[in-house]
Amino acid sequence: MQMETLKIEATIDTPAIILDSNNNHFEISGKSYPEDTKEFYGPVLAWIDLYVSSPNKETTFIFKLKYFNSSSYKPIFDILNKLHIIKTKNIKVNVEWHYKDGDTDMLEAGEEFGDLVEVSFSFHPF
Repeated sequence: MQMETLKIEATIDTPAIILDSNNNHFEISGKSYPEDTKEFYGPVLAWIDLYVSSPNKETTFIFKLKYFNSSSYKPIFDILNKLHIIKTKNIKVNVEWHYKDGDTDMLEAGEEFGDLVEVSFSFHPF
C-alpha cells in the first residue's frame, strides 16, 4: 500500500518528523515540548495507525531527540507501542535511539522506553 509521506518541519518547540514508508524512513528529531501535545502528535499517531495495518517488511524508527517534556512522553510511548504491534506480526522492528553524547538523561529515557516496549533498541551517541 502506497502511503502519503508525513513530513513536519521542526519549530522551536516541536520536532521534525518524517514518516516515509516508501523510502523506509521514519524519524523524529529535535526538541519536543509542543503547547498542545495531542494536537501536534495526533496526525503522527493516525499515520502510524494506518502504517501498522500494512507495514514494510522491516521498520527502523529513529529517535534523535535533544529534549522532550513530560507531556511528550505519552505520544512517544504510544508510537513505540504501535511499533510493538508491527513486531507481533513477525516483522522486524528496530528503534535507533540517538542522544547527545554525555546526555545521560536522554540515554536513560531511551533505556526506560526499551525496557517498557518489546522491540529491539540500539543506542547511538552523536
